[in-house]
Amino acid sequence: MPHLKSDSSTLSTATPEKNRRTFLKTAGAVAAASAFGSFPVIAQNRTLKVGSYGGYFEDSFKKHVYPAFTEATGIAVESVTQPNSTDWLVTMQQAASAGSVPADLSLYARDTMIKASRIGGLLSSIDVAKIPSTENLDPYFLFEGGEGVLGVGAMSWFTSMVINPDEIDAPASWADFWDQEQFESSLGLSRNFNSNLLDIVAATFFDGAKTFDTEDGIVALVEKAAELKPNVTLWWSGESQMEQGMKNGDVIGGMYYHDVASLMAADGFPIKSVFPKEGNPQGYGSWCLSSLSEKSAEAMEFIAFSSEPSTQALMSRMIGTAPLLEQSKTDLTDDEFASVSGTPAIQPAYEAYLDKETFIKETWDNMLAAG
Repeated sequence: MPHLKSDSSTLSTATPEKNRRTFLKTAGAVAAASAFGSFPVIAQNRTLKVGSYGGYFEDSFKKHVYPAFTEATGIAVESVTQPNSTDWLVTMQQAASAGSVPADLSLYARDTMIKASRIGGLLSSIDVAKIPSTENLDPYFLFEGGEGVLGVGAMSWFTSMVINPDEIDAPASWADFWDQEQFESSLGLSRNFNSNLLDIVAATFFDGAKTFDTEDGIVALVEKAAELKPNVTLWWSGESQMEQGMKNGDVIGGMYYHDVASLMAADGFPIKSVFPKEGNPQGYGSWCLSSLSEKSAEAMEFIAFSSEPSTQALMSRMIGTAPLLEQSKTDLTDDEFASVSGTPAIQPAYEAYLDKETFIKETWDNMLAAG
């Protein structure tokens, strides 16, 4: 599964491939056929080492995405298994010190790119002017550091509002979860301080990510979240806990991963992913080029390929990731798009979680521990 939540947690890889049968199957080579206009296909032995999260996610890339890229360009991909991108950044730092390159391209979440840009010297800038297909992406997904564009969005995922549609109607707003008459002792929410609940509170009751700018703002967010405690029956730390709570009826609403909820619903379980008026938190991963890589040309071709609408649609169908462009630019049907994405999106306060991590975590943990 592509859901990385916030990047401090690892990618879940537990869902078997049979659960992807609800997505339409498509041939990788056909999806990639129109991927290139600016890069020539050169018939020679060219290779590229690409890092991605392991398990099902990496297996799906190896089965569907990399072969399509090789078919379109002749460039062979060596798949490199990377852990969550925070740990991978440490690995890449150590490798850079030793002068080695474990992967030419790595998949980093936004908070990891911020860390890498602050460290400096680990990533090469990407000249997106030479990659016309990146114009398809929302500018938010082109991460700029002091050295230029250091990351180009690859795919995204959502943490969404979920409900049991057999028990309640879909709320119009996250604010409805604070209604004790409707939701007393019935919600399942993540207990991790950086799992986006505070971003939801900020978007619903305050001034969005700006609320994190001050300690008083952070305290206000946590205090508002504390008002939910009478309505929460499960503060989950592992996704299997929330899954079981929804399946056995102990939980009738809460926050969970949009892609997993869609798969559970397709398998007949009483769960529905909802995009309320404030939206759902959106995370995303980006392709970043190692500063020591000698495969810049090949990497640019892969980024060009990844940014094509056909490839974004291929990943949505075969991996379950959300595209980084408007549905109208792809050939995804309404049902296909809804199974992986939605609007609007809440952009998490990544910088605040890095710069004020200790204060946010301590304030949050104290709230949970209080009676």
